Amino acid sequence: MNHSERQPRNRTYLMCPPEHFTVEYAINPWMDTTVPVDAALAVKQWSVLRDTLGDLGHTVHVLDAVPGLPDMVYAANGAFSVDGAVYGARFRFPERAAEADAHAAFYGAGGWRFAGPAHINEGEGDFAYLPAAYGGLVLAGYGFRTDPSAHAEAQEVLGRPVLSLRLVDPAFYHLDTALAALDDRTIAYYPGAFSEGSQRVLAQLFPDAVIADREDAEAFGLNLVSDGRHVILNTEAIAMGDRVRAAGYHPVHVDLSELKRGGGSVKCAVAELRP
Repeated sequence: MNHSERQPRNRTYLMCPPEHFTVEYAINPWMDTTVPVDAALAVKQWSVLRDTLGDLGHTVHVLDAVPGLPDMVYAANGAFSVDGAVYGARFRFPERAAEADAHAAFYGAGGWRFAGPAHINEGEGDFAYLPAAYGGLVLAGYGFRTDPSAHAEAQEVLGRPVLSLRLVDPAFYHLDTALAALDDRTIAYYPGAFSEGSQRVLAQLFPDAVIADREDAEAFGLNLVSDGRHVILNTEAIAMGDRVRAAGYHPVHVDLSELKRGGGSVKCAVAELRP
């Protein structure tokens, strides 16, 4: 398939600037409290990502950063929306709990149909949506952060089938570190992040998926944002960029080296809003 056949679709995103970003605690294998964060560089890199999305024709809403919430830059974790319905987040770690309130307030002010969760889940960190696959399919990760009970709860809230996928490698603790939607029906993923049963399910449902290797995943190459044609990846993910190019997409590389210190990259910083 050549590039011209991949069609972008205008998206709406939510981001939060890393104005208070630091690595003050370690809640994933990538966080090192002994290495200082360059806050100014983090803001600069984040701004380039925001501008890149805008230059591609997408709408970016900005959520105000809250002092004392250094991980709030990872806006994808705050909720998950499908067709105007929003399933709110409930964080695993108390350090991040108040982020959910800021996101709930954003959706409440915007007139969304918001449902607060009873079960622990970390928003788009562990949920991905494919509107053209099987009539609208939610892929949902569990094993480290999100409680599998949240998957059934999300299905009730969103009215979309939710497929549970078990993550088994602590380096890939959120679904969005191991799997990404490239367009409305196509995914890329790293099989080794998933249990054997989940690997079989993914292979059955997505025979045309772009398969990443461990090196791609460790470079946060699957923590990407795609509009169906343009795939925004971090600058370390060169091999993953080559893979998506071979599949007919157009890779766009952005440097997010500072945000990686907190265990996140492009997708972690971007929540998709689906009115």
